[in-house]
Amino acid sequence: MPVAIGIDFGTSNSAVGFFKDGFPCLAELENKRLTIPSAIFYDTEENAVLFGNEAISFYMDGCEGRLLRSLKNILGSALINESTEIGYKNVFFKDIIVTFIKYLKNKVECAVGHTIDNVVMGRPVRFVDSDEQADTLAQRHLEEITKRAGFHNVLFQYEPIAAALDYEQSVKKEELALIVDIGGGTSDFSVVRVSPDRRGKIDRKQDILANTGVHIGGTDLDLKLSLEQIMPLFGYRTRTRSLFPGDAILDLPPTYYRELATWHKIVFLYNNRTLQSVKNIHYHAEKQDLVDRLVKIIQKQEGHRLASDVEAAKIVLSGKDVASLSLNYVEKGLLASVSRKQFESDIDKEKEEIVCRMQECLKMANISPSKIHTLFMTGGSTAIPLIAQACINTVPSARMVAGNKFGSVGMGLTIDAGIKFGT
Repeated sequence: MPVAIGIDFGTSNSAVGFFKDGFPCLAELENKRLTIPSAIFYDTEENAVLFGNEAISFYMDGCEGRLLRSLKNILGSALINESTEIGYKNVFFKDIIVTFIKYLKNKVECAVGHTIDNVVMGRPVRFVDSDEQADTLAQRHLEEITKRAGFHNVLFQYEPIAAALDYEQSVKKEELALIVDIGGGTSDFSVVRVSPDRRGKIDRKQDILANTGVHIGGTDLDLKLSLEQIMPLFGYRTRTRSLFPGDAILDLPPTYYRELATWHKIVFLYNNRTLQSVKNIHYHAEKQDLVDRLVKIIQKQEGHRLASDVEAAKIVLSGKDVASLSLNYVEKGLLASVSRKQFESDIDKEKEEIVCRMQECLKMANISPSKIHTLFMTGGSTAIPLIAQACINTVPSARMVAGNKFGSVGMGLTIDAGIKFGT
């Protein structure tokens, strides 16, 4: 009987693992899928709560309610103690995350047929960059949330270490591996000694040579793509008009555009105060036809639909030079085209920061790039060619191994749960 599980609560997708017949496996969370989008929809028409792809589908179908995504990004920020309006009441973000974690717990308990009290939760190397106190507080908040979801014993493991434990199951001899986990919210790196002889050992401190991380992930790349190639269609970086002689011509305020392009902040645009403020910007705008689109998308609460389309376009750009978006829900016949070449130029700073942290990890481990045997890559954002190639170039003599982009961390956390709780 399994006594512990591993949960990868991800910014974009989540996974849960348990032991079946003595072997770790991922649980089916939604329509036999082993991962689920980290999304929750409060259906105010039916007073129901939906999760994952079903949550997104109900939102896309125009059902009345509130969609929330990328809730993990709220950990470590001041927003963790804030609330959002859902229907006629305010719901705290902590309570929303509790509801999502409880859903994951219930799905696994249904699969195994009994209550599970013990869990190893994944965490990024850095919830918050350059702020130890805030980083510690973020883990404390996640522990509190997990216990409120029904778990009695909660342990944590760095997500890249979990990925290393998953990779270690397949190694035939001792290796030095550089683990790269670039997900929706963070990029995490570890240098780990893996070996078939060390599998299952509780104390692996001597094998974990270094950990580093940075709060850059897929949602940050979505933000860049949206701001640089989509938001100009809504008036971003345009100016005010002169209503009277001598009026100062100013840039339109960028705040609402940035929030519209940031997954976990979109929900803050859906209120009358913001709508009136945007209408005021529209009145003073030089290009009112463009800002009219901004007014419409906030008025119709279609921000998450736009963010989903931008994310989908980003994925298309991993294999094509150009991606098209149909924005009929904003304006009939409105089409947007995004360029891979421009996207790669726009995320160059993020790419360089990722490379810098990889190099920092090697330096902390006192290991030269040539000594790394294997580059193990997991996380959805490793599918972006520019990012993947930059990682490969950092340790050019290493063998590159592609892990399960959305499942490696969950499997590793499950293996860790089995070791720590004696499953």
